[in-house]
Amino acid sequence: MAASAPAPHATGFPAEGRCGFYVAKKKRFCRMVAAAGRRFCGEHAGAAEEENARKRILCPLDPKHTVYEDQLAKHLKKCNSREKPKPDFFIQDINAGLKDETEIPEQLVPISSLPEEQLEILIKKLKKVSEGLNSTLKDQIMSHPALHDALNDPNNGDSATKHLKQQASILGNIEKLKLLGPRRCFVEFGAGKGKLSHWVDVALKDAEEVHFILVEKVPTRFKVDGKHRKENAVFQRLQIDIQHLCLNRIPVLSREKLPVVGIGKHLCGAATDLALRCLVETYGASREEGREEPSAKRIRNDKADRSLDAAAEDGGDSSEAEAWAPVAGIVVALCCHHRCDWRHYVGKDYFRAQGLGAREFHYFQRMSSWATCGMRTAAVEASSALGTSEDESEDGEEHDGGGHRGPEDRAGTWPGGLPGAEKERLGRLCKLLIDQGRLQYLQRRGFRAALQRYTDPAVSLENVLLTALPAQAPAAGTTA
Repeated sequence: MAASAPAPHATGFPAEGRCGFYVAKKKRFCRMVAAAGRRFCGEHAGAAEEENARKRILCPLDPKHTVYEDQLAKHLKKCNSREKPKPDFFIQDINAGLKDETEIPEQLVPISSLPEEQLEILIKKLKKVSEGLNSTLKDQIMSHPALHDALNDPNNGDSATKHLKQQASILGNIEKLKLLGPRRCFVEFGAGKGKLSHWVDVALKDAEEVHFILVEKVPTRFKVDGKHRKENAVFQRLQIDIQHLCLNRIPVLSREKLPVVGIGKHLCGAATDLALRCLVETYGASREEGREEPSAKRIRNDKADRSLDAAAEDGGDSSEAEAWAPVAGIVVALCCHHRCDWRHYVGKDYFRAQGLGAREFHYFQRMSSWATCGMRTAAVEASSALGTSEDESEDGEEHDGGGHRGPEDRAGTWPGGLPGAEKERLGRLCKLLIDQGRLQYLQRRGFRAALQRYTDPAVSLENVLLTALPAQAPAAGTTA
């Protein structure tokens, strides 16, 4: 941090007991507390002559702060950046996928630097492998009574309303798939503040033995899960990268053997692949191999019986609904395909079957950002008129096109001189192709998977929802 002694133009004085060091960059005095009899805080003690005898150095664990050199050993034992003991459910790279060194592409140039003939070859490949795909997704824009009051709150800003509409539609789709019910565990991947789990909890009301596991790799402020105090719902937050998460070792799941519902709102890029592998392979496969009790008995109780009977009345087969699966369903709003990674990608077999490999995947995942960057200008102008930003995110979980653009995405420098509409269409084909690999991955592992549009593009440019149910479960009005 650039700082200096009090500047000549500075006005005012530091607050009593606070550091007297003037931070020029912030145009104010440091607000840290100074020790009794000291003028400066420990961070800025080097600015005072009386402190010159003790040297401060950068912390080797985190260079964002400093420490007295003669106290380094003591500091390293309590520094917040020290490596902490790993929990039992941490297994290094368990969901990462196999790393095949032979498939790592050479140093690849940006799309903007790609020769025009090579770009044309890539586009031809994309169009050819996409010929049999249905690029028109079914609209499945829904809502749920649990969010009625929140959606109609007159104090909502544009950003809050946008998030609530998405949460309401995701919740409506979860209910349509008959995944709301007692005695199960909802695992929210990329949970952020945990608002999606919050609304699932509200919708479930007094359902018995419902657990929520919120997975987020970074510390999050203003979490809502800490406010829940219902006896029948238990919230547990795990600060861990999905790449290393073994659900089987989480006590509530290993003890209760609960069916899991995987959910997520805008699960970014490779996080979607990691979450799918975490559910289907790490948790699902081992549960199927090691279960001991009769499957139906584990989930049936009085309320579950009534839920199954109701499902039968709605057109489902109650005998099929009784069939227990370790993963009861998956409902994930997709996002940021440009952040996908070949090693983590679950659809490698699908790509290889199409004659594609790591090199094509790299360029297609970069080209996928074209689906949203072409609409960026219009979105910014519309939101500016409302006094908001398209990138503004109430939850810090949203990726609606901001940050997607690389040098190749800027207006006037589009590779090959592609028109905006064509560029956007190709970007959507790239997204669809990547998602098709995910669908096939789920289908080959016993799920009926589908893609649908769950919200209007005016609400979010990333508006595709991936859903999956075990193949033996009732159709619930969806198609694979």
